[in-house]
Amino acid sequence: MNTLTVDRTISIRGLFRISRPINLLMVGFAQLMTAYFLVRTTNSGLPVFQDYKLYLIVISTILITAAGYMINDYYDVKIDYVNRPQNVVVGKGIKRRVVILLHTILNFTAIGLGYLVSPTIALINFGAAFLLWVYSNQLKREPFIGNFTVALLTGVSIYLIGFYFQKSELLVLTYSIFAFFLNLIREIIKDIEDRQGDRKHGCRTLPIVIGFRRTKAVIFLIAGVFVCAILIVMFKLDRPIIFYYFGGLGIFFMYFMYRIYVADRKDHFTQLSAIAKVLMLVGTLSMGLL
Repeated sequence: MNTLTVDRTISIRGLFRISRPINLLMVGFAQLMTAYFLVRTTNSGLPVFQDYKLYLIVISTILITAAGYMINDYYDVKIDYVNRPQNVVVGKGIKRRVVILLHTILNFTAIGLGYLVSPTIALINFGAAFLLWVYSNQLKREPFIGNFTVALLTGVSIYLIGFYFQKSELLVLTYSIFAFFLNLIREIIKDIEDRQGDRKHGCRTLPIVIGFRRTKAVIFLIAGVFVCAILIVMFKLDRPIIFYYFGGLGIFFMYFMYRIYVADRKDHFTQLSAIAKVLMLVGTLSMGLL
């Protein structure tokens, strides 16, 4: 195998790792589930899966998300060498200038696809891409605001489907709230997990600014607001099957919160981040009951 072939293999592997394909699949899956089970039809009565604009929205969202992961890894190279040196890709598996080029191409492609749907979707895509850049460059190093930004964009990615097709917006809002709060908790958990590298490189995330135990208290406060928000929306929806489903999911969520309470090592928080993903997936699957 010659050097060129080796470089290409490393680049492809690096590109695969830096774009987080499993996370991208979860984003696309959540949007398609929202469209199929909650929106169902367009305003003209056409089944939503027959509207090509749905796929443009999903693809553009995935591209922006992938670009966000790339620019985040680009700015976090030094921090990642401390927190997870075995997973560093930028500068090793793929060149830094290639990362910037791909980030730019993906974002402009996503904005262009959004414009094919509507100028409003293009503007939302531009705003999301810009916020992810600001987050990676600055916000993620500040307490809470970075966590809030990523969680908000996650919730918006689901609400965008109901917003564009103007269908079942309260139902879609329920799942947007669900995604927002779970991602907010997960982002704070990741800050706890990464506090060693963040502290070394001057970041001011919640665990560094207010301490480990107080950050846990913030998570429990967010969890309380999360449960109240979901209950309020579910009572407005008056759908017993969803109430029972989320009641069952609540037991799993209580176990999750208990694990947060007793966690005190880096590997504990790595596991909790994975559990949060499972909770999001299980919550998304409940759309099939509607």
